[in-house]
Amino acid sequence: MTHHKNHDQAAQPHAAMRLDMVAVEAAKHSLAHGAVTPSYGPWAADIIQLLNDSLATELVCVLRYKRHHFTAQGLASPKIAEEFLVHANAESGHADRLAQRIVQLGGAPDFSPATLAERSHAAYDQSSSLQDMIRANLIAERVAIECYSQMIALIGDKDSTTRRLLESILSDEQDHAEELKDWLAA
Repeated sequence: MTHHKNHDQAAQPHAAMRLDMVAVEAAKHSLAHGAVTPSYGPWAADIIQLLNDSLATELVCVLRYKRHHFTAQGLASPKIAEEFLVHANAESGHADRLAQRIVQLGGAPDFSPATLAERSHAAYDQSSSLQDMIRANLIAERVAIECYSQMIALIGDKDSTTRRLLESILSDEQDHAEELKDWLAA
């Protein structure tokens, strides 16, 4: 059996894949902008705002996990207390990476304690029972997963570096949620 190209497909012209050389030339200038090139265009300010809101969320999560770490120790739950500390440190790492990206985009990371809770997508929690702590953390992780998923979709190809950062953080949050779900079931 011989395979022939569809003549209709072969006859149809296609747009050549070419780089935007004006943008390439512009990338040679303004070296102080680092990784941010003119192709970021009008999206940088919006992306910085999204990242600052996520930064607030991560910082509130650090505080919640730290509180739960110390409270769970008092409840004679050292294994879960240690895991809460591991999660707090992971969330702190996420906050650092978000702040670094905000600076790379020319923004200022907003660490203001005065507005942290209102900018956060996740709630702070003062539960005193282990089950309530786990539930509160699972809810917060699910909120983070939803927010990061939406941000990734919104950013799309507008900023591939930020998208990859958010995809990495999303993966961690999904792992945290699965772990918390397992603890809740135990």
